[in-house]
Amino acid sequence: MILALAALVLIVAGTVWLYWDDLRSTALDPKVPFQTYTPPPAPDYGLSGSWALMPARPGQPLSLDPVADVFFVSPTTYEGGRHWNGPINDADANRRFVRVMAPNYVGPFVGIGRVFAPRYRQAGLYSLLTLREDAKEARKFAYGDVRAAFREFLRHSGQRPFLVVGVEQGGTLALRLLAEEVARDPALRSRLVAAYLADTVAPADAPPLPPCVARAQAGCLAAWARAREGRMGSAQLMLDRALIWSPEGDLVNLSPRPALCFNPILGAVTSVAAPARLHLGAANATGLEWGARPAFLARQVGARCEGGVLQVTRPASASLRRTGSWADRRLSPGFNLFYADIEADARARLEAWASANRRP
Repeated sequence: MILALAALVLIVAGTVWLYWDDLRSTALDPKVPFQTYTPPPAPDYGLSGSWALMPARPGQPLSLDPVADVFFVSPTTYEGGRHWNGPINDADANRRFVRVMAPNYVGPFVGIGRVFAPRYRQAGLYSLLTLREDAKEARKFAYGDVRAAFREFLRHSGQRPFLVVGVEQGGTLALRLLAEEVARDPALRSRLVAAYLADTVAPADAPPLPPCVARAQAGCLAAWARAREGRMGSAQLMLDRALIWSPEGDLVNLSPRPALCFNPILGAVTSVAAPARLHLGAANATGLEWGARPAFLARQVGARCEGGVLQVTRPASASLRRTGSWADRRLSPGFNLFYADIEADARARLEAWASANRRP
């Protein structure tokens, strides 16, 4: 009997281990069709509480403020479970933004421009783990908030140059924003310094803006989706599951179209490999006080674009590897492998924009 019980325990444990991802993701399924789902109340972007980050005087820049503005669309911080789209006052999601996302992903742009980061009814983590139509509808729904926030951002920004920055789900939403709001408006395009879309798949054959091919270029698009070097199987699976926006505003499969791949170390869309000796610095800024500059870990990774995916070598430091709960390991990581590289790249493009727009 003891042997039988032990065997049963092993079988159950093995089954749970084998199907743990499926079990955990199923627990985050709202289990209600999106068509009959009642979303949380819409944010009012005229109120400061609808912004995770915003200047104290958004419509009146101070003399010491940076010359540009930054519109930042956060990656997913809401795990889900009850809602397809999380409320903007979800305590855990907002805590994760403050502790993890802001210091790691907004940090490189703090010295570049005044930061505007809207809270929006983001699609939960489950929507990124499935290709169900309900999940696509949740992601499309989130875009409405981001568009409304961007229009309020423009009202405060005036005629100042600006950058658009998005990560993961935020990058996908920003990609549609660029296509529908910026690319079609010559006045806005003339003010755009650059768009940085990290961990974001963008079509290489029809991007909304010219790809960034040199650091002395402004008004361009830098987008990349990364994978660990040597894991081409997982990289291909990522591309096979990647969704992009159709001209009609629907989420459709990228495949078989090519993906855009920007190399942050080289500051260009290129197939040239960047050795680790050129890497300016990664940072694990999780938990760092807002505005504090993190310590950089230089020469940690090399990177090269292959098949539309940024293949990144394994970082030497353990602080640059995913840790935490099941959900933490599926959300954007608590470190930025290209923190210093992106910061330097954005400064160079702002200088290029200023030079091109300098009055004689």
